[in-house]
Amino acid sequence: MKVLVCFIMALALAAPAFGKTFTRCSLAMEMYNMGVPKDELARWTCIADNESSYRTDVVGPTNKNGSKDYGIFQINNKFWCQAVDGSTSSNGCDVNCSALLTDDITDSVNCALKIQNKQGWTAWSTWKFCNGALPSIDSCF
Repeated sequence: MKVLVCFIMALALAAPAFGKTFTRCSLAMEMYNMGVPKDELARWTCIADNESSYRTDVVGPTNKNGSKDYGIFQINNKFWCQAVDGSTSSNGCDVNCSALLTDDITDSVNCALKIQNKQGWTAWSTWKFCNGALPSIDSCF
């Protein structure tokens, strides 16, 4: 029994942390600390809210083209990340899709910024909910 308990504890400690759920403010603060301009944070938090409900571990349903979307910003594996199953991808962010599902959102933020830089805000289908006046994030700081 003691060996089983030790084994389970070792697995728990060795397993990567998955499934963090941010709040609007905690995401805004973390992204700000990563260098995202403060005047963009209301839009980024709106996108994360509408794409994943601020959850890092979300894998969306299969899209019409067979691709899937990963993580807090629902980044597509056909164009931006390499799927675990090895399916063909442009992998524009040079990242494995599983890296977009962890509590550490560095890869997700860097990839999202790259997508936004290349395609603009409309790269996200939920942009329609985030286009226009948004609540201030000032109270988060």
